[in-house]
Amino acid sequence: MSAAEVLAGVDIVALRLSEEGVLQLLLIRRAQAPFAEQWALPGVLVNGRCVDASLDAAAERALHDKARIAPQHLEQVATVGNMARDPRGWSLSTFYLALLAPDTELQGDDLRFVALAEVLDGRLALPFDHAHLVVQAAERLASKAVYTSLPLYLLAPRFTVTEALAAFQASLGQAVQHTTLRGRLEKMKQHGWVLDTGAKNQPKMGRPQNLLEHRPQGAGGFIFDRSVLS
Repeated sequence: MSAAEVLAGVDIVALRLSEEGVLQLLLIRRAQAPFAEQWALPGVLVNGRCVDASLDAAAERALHDKARIAPQHLEQVATVGNMARDPRGWSLSTFYLALLAPDTELQGDDLRFVALAEVLDGRLALPFDHAHLVVQAAERLASKAVYTSLPLYLLAPRFTVTEALAAFQASLGQAVQHTTLRGRLEKMKQHGWVLDTGAKNQPKMGRPQNLLEHRPQGAGGFIFDRSVLS
């Protein structure tokens, strides 16, 4: 790469909620230098030779071609750029937050899920500045979970109140009052974003619980007029 060139790319911070209520981060094993064989965020380069019509299209390409998954929610977080983040020289990355269904399965041994907390607290190092991108994406999810229903995109379309509580608590990194969450779900029912199915789940242990259905009425999450932490 010549000194006049700038590398531009799109990276994906894709999160899944485990059965234990823990957020997991999707990583891909890099096939080429720099950092060949190391685990990193899935992403693609963007330049005049690519077919992408937009950054959003490039993000979709990264998800389809590299990660081989389909998210339930995708949003752009920010763009970062400097001469230090990539050993090849000046580079830019526009990175996205993707929320995955809990039953998302990986196709290929070059993909794996790790606990998000391992990256956030530094136990698991990532190449480039990917750990910094993960921190910003996690902060975006946490900030939106305070006032929106975004964590519901981490669940199956049909879910219980207990599962919704786990999604919000994992997204926020702190406890949420059960009664507060129920009030939020009732508000969403009034606006058609959540539906009572009349069915119950069949848990391995404990009593069956009512199943609700997430029916988004637009892009993003439902916006509440009060903080879930108030």
